[in-house]
Amino acid sequence: MEILDDDKELLTRLQNSDREAFNVLYYRYFSKLYSVVYKRVKSKEIAEEIVQELFTTLWVKRADLTVEHAFASYIFTAVKYMVFKYFRSEQVKRAYTDNAKSQYADLDNYTEEAILFDELNNRFETALKELPAKSGHVFKLSRKEHKSNKEIALELNITEKAVEYHITKALALLRINLKDYVALLFLLTAYYL
Repeated sequence: MEILDDDKELLTRLQNSDREAFNVLYYRYFSKLYSVVYKRVKSKEIAEEIVQELFTTLWVKRADLTVEHAFASYIFTAVKYMVFKYFRSEQVKRAYTDNAKSQYADLDNYTEEAILFDELNNRFETALKELPAKSGHVFKLSRKEHKSNKEIALELNITEKAVEYHITKALALLRINLKDYVALLFLLTAYYL
């Protein structure tokens, strides 16, 4: 390999697809560029990747390469922008990852809450079935069909006092049957309020 000292001459030869000129520039600047990049990114692999990408781009775009001043200034400026680009893309990745984690955490919370709600609902339905028939029927008319005590009394041909008695009895029995689920109920209602 012929020794070439002048970057300008090497650049001209590079623009004409001279591999020898490319190799000289590569060996002349690789370790210096690597050192500059490594100080910024603190990773051997990433530093090497960035410098390799720079030289690959230099070769691919060799015919269109326009260097106004010294080649050294050009190549160090180019690598500086590649490092900026790397950090910008890492920032975007980190933001995307954080956003995705947040969404998965929300989804996990939603799933857990849905499971807890289903469990509470199943236990509530089981407790309703365990109520005495008359109290259970009155309670369902009151709480599920949203009928007033007066409407229930008229429908079942009983007094309003009897309706109140059956609702109170149903609530007391439900409280006993669901005592293990009270904390869960408070958690769910606090979340949705």
